[in-house]
Order: sequence, then C-alpha cells, then structure tokens
Amino acid sequence: MPALSCRLEGLTGSIFFGVQLRTWRWIFPSFSLAKVLPFAVPSFFKQSLASTLNLILPDDCRICGLPLREFSRIPVCRSCLSQPKPLEADHWCVTCGSPFLNAFPLDADGRCGLCRRGLAGFDAAYAFGSYEGTLRSLIHLLKYKKICSLSKPLGQLLAGALPRHQRFDVVTAVPMHWRRRWMRGFNQAELLAAEIGRHFHIPVKPLLKRCRPTPSQAGLTRAARRANVAGAFRVRNGVSAEGLRVLLVDDVMTTGATVSACASALKRGGAKHVTVITLARADRRLFLQTVNQPDRTPSTRSLKDA
Repeated sequence: MPALSCRLEGLTGSIFFGVQLRTWRWIFPSFSLAKVLPFAVPSFFKQSLASTLNLILPDDCRICGLPLREFSRIPVCRSCLSQPKPLEADHWCVTCGSPFLNAFPLDADGRCGLCRRGLAGFDAAYAFGSYEGTLRSLIHLLKYKKICSLSKPLGQLLAGALPRHQRFDVVTAVPMHWRRRWMRGFNQAELLAAEIGRHFHIPVKPLLKRCRPTPSQAGLTRAARRANVAGAFRVRNGVSAEGLRVLLVDDVMTTGATVSACASALKRGGAKHVTVITLARADRRLFLQTVNQPDRTPSTRSLKDA
C-alpha cells in the first residue's frame, strides 16, 4: 500500500495528499483512492476528513475571508469562484469588443473610432468580464500571489467568452520579457493559453518573443502606452505564422495597446487572422458613470495591466 504524503503550500494552509478523490476541488492529485484503500470511501468520510484537517490547519478564503470548508489547491471558496459574471452591454464595437453606454461612438458598421482608424491591429477581441470586483481579485491572486492553481477555473471562464463558431489553428500567449518572467517564475497568459488549448483541443505554441523590456503601462495615456510597446514584439526565430488563424491570449486588456502590438507582429509574420481573448477588460463605462457620481472611485483608475 503506498504511503500517504502531505505538505503545506507556502503559508496558505493548503494540504496535498497522495490520493485522487473524484471531486476536483479536493487536493489529492497523485494517486487514485483505489490504490491506497481496498474499499470505496463514502462521501461522509470525505467530509469528516476535511473537517478534521480544517481544525488542525485552518485556512480562510483569500477573497471573502471566511473559513474554507474543504481542502483544495485553490485557497478560494466555491462561492467566490462562482461570483465573476460575463460582461454585458447593449452596445459593443464589433472589432475590439469595447462596451459602450450608447451607439453614438459607433459607425454604421458597429466600429468604434480607434478601430475605424485601424489602430486595433487584431481582427476581433473578446473578454469574459469587467476588470473589477472578485474577478480582479482572482487575477491578482494568480499574478501577484502566484497561486497558479487558479489558472484552471479562470481558464474555464475564459473559454466561455469565446464564440463557438470561431476556428483557430493555434493558441499563443502574450509573452513576457525573459527578465520579468524569471522574476515572477511564470507567465500567467501562458497558463491561461494552456487551459484554452486543452478545452478546445487546439495546439498551443509560443509564436512571439518580447524582444525588449518595457516600463509599466500604469499611469500612461493611450498614446503613450502604444509608443511604449511599439516594436517590443516579433515572431520567434524558426517559427512560422504564415496563413495561420491565431488565438492570442492575455489576462487583462485595458487600452489594448499590448495585444495590438502583438497582433501587428503576428500579421507581419504572415498570420491570416488574429483574435484576442482576455479574461477581463477595463470597462470605460464605469468611469463615465462615476463622472456623474463624484463620491465614488472607479475601480479602473488603479489598473496595473496592459
């Protein structure tokens, strides 16, 4: 009988056991239960085990702060994981997907001013939700607290934002400069791209390279953001994007400067069509609504992401 093994993950209080239970929310990733115990484990035993371990090594949800009722590689409760809702709007740009309060900024074809001027770089863009509230907190846990296990539930949300009629040859992620990736230890866009590839059975390939480091986009104007990332991306040596329909993945889109620069690089490399998909996007409607409510602070003012 193989021995059970457990360890703590940092300071989260999450425990890893060498048993695979049927529910994905349990953190038993290594072996099947049948290999450890010669009999089936009833559900009440699972609940009792979780309650006992919670008394020994309690942990709280990183979003709401309430005690976690079950052990998982994800230190977020089920309720908070289910809170993010899809972005809704009555008026959208048909190219970049920007939501608007009314149809005034859109032309007869449904395009916004930036897309009419050809500044998008990509052919279409989709996002799951607005970069605020619980969704924003989950993204920050993934990026800045390095809770990479969140990539799976967030990847499922991302997959739900992509129209089913779309067809792609390859999935690729917005790349990080090697120094930043070395410091963070991972690229969150690559984790999300891997989930999208598995969900839709599309090959995932690193098509792009970030050839120079760029300063943070925070606090920059739209024009300054575009200048900041101009020429920062190129197709990797030895890689061909010729004639490909590419799905470009990133975690957050604010002005779209970064994904536009990536899409332009892919088009220069021969890509036939580039669609952008992000987990969240800055919703400018929140800022416009706050203009009429000066006592409230818009959640988009402190965005860090490009």
